[in-house]
Amino acid sequence: MTDIIFSELSCKHGCKIGVIELNKPKALNALSLNMIRLMHEKLIMWASDDKIRFIIMQGAGDKAFCAGGDVVSLYHAIKSSTEAKAVLNDYEIINNPSGEFFTLEYKLDLYIHEYTKPILAWGDGYVFGGGLGLFAGATHRITTEKTIMAMPETAIGLYPDVGASWFLNQMPNNLGLFLGITGAFFNTADAKYLGLSDFSIESSKNKTLINELCQVDWTVQNDISDKLDNILRDFESNSCSVMPVSKIQENESIITSLILHSNIDSIYNTIVNASFEDKWLRTAQQKLCSASVLSILITYKQLELSKNFSIAECFEAEKNLSYRCCQYTEFSEGVRAQLVDKDKNPQWAFNKLSDINPELIQWFFTKVTNT
Repeated sequence: MTDIIFSELSCKHGCKIGVIELNKPKALNALSLNMIRLMHEKLIMWASDDKIRFIIMQGAGDKAFCAGGDVVSLYHAIKSSTEAKAVLNDYEIINNPSGEFFTLEYKLDLYIHEYTKPILAWGDGYVFGGGLGLFAGATHRITTEKTIMAMPETAIGLYPDVGASWFLNQMPNNLGLFLGITGAFFNTADAKYLGLSDFSIESSKNKTLINELCQVDWTVQNDISDKLDNILRDFESNSCSVMPVSKIQENESIITSLILHSNIDSIYNTIVNASFEDKWLRTAQQKLCSASVLSILITYKQLELSKNFSIAECFEAEKNLSYRCCQYTEFSEGVRAQLVDKDKNPQWAFNKLSDINPELIQWFFTKVTNT
């Protein structure tokens, strides 16, 4: 079974719709290096094919669009390279096995942001991490009543990447910072409010929607985006009754008060020590308490540094930072605990933010020379 399926749907007058289906449902369509490479190649080919009018991206199965990048494979590549080690100011550093995964993943994500044809992304089920990186750049982003989104990287010793330096900073009232450091889950109503979703459509309407799209005359290229908007708006209007309410909007005033402080130490301590009645906030708090404090500090610094970056500059900065994260042991330990051994008991390098030497943080943000 192939991990990614490409197909072309026929429409009127010889027009076609290109379809990309991530096809690893048992792994929640986790994105491998080979899938990234194949998707990029196909998108380049379709960009110059006049018959292909727009693209649909979706995930196989009923559980996920894409639950993230295949960090388990990356973990094994890192572990296999640890025979040779270097030491930086008493901090253990492991060799970077390869920058290929991040280089190609971010290149694909940026290409989707800049793609010359409309891309309709069907974000049903889990849309986490690398999946959100694919989803965020599409022109027509659909979420459903089953959508669960998150950037949960601080739980594995990483930081929100795949363009999150851009889209988290675009969210209103600095809500992206709260979501970035806690890894909190959010739904379709939240995604629309945050600017990460354009339409909320009932999950069961997927096949009906695609069938209707195949009946439309797409010959006039300038009308494609507007026609898609009108069709998706109609489907959305018939889906309102099954959609959840926004937990972020319900709790926005509380969240805003939590992140008002001008430094990460105060923000972290305020959230950790708060008493919440709301279950969603308590869950976000618990995620923060169990996350890597090193990752939290890195996330805060990256979001601060990238506030005025272009999307391309964000990806370039993330590429360098991700290489550094692969060189340091925190990321490997997080993946081991959460996804490999699954003991859910990561042995983080630091227990408190105050334990972290500023020189180490500076090292994460210094330029990698051999990438």
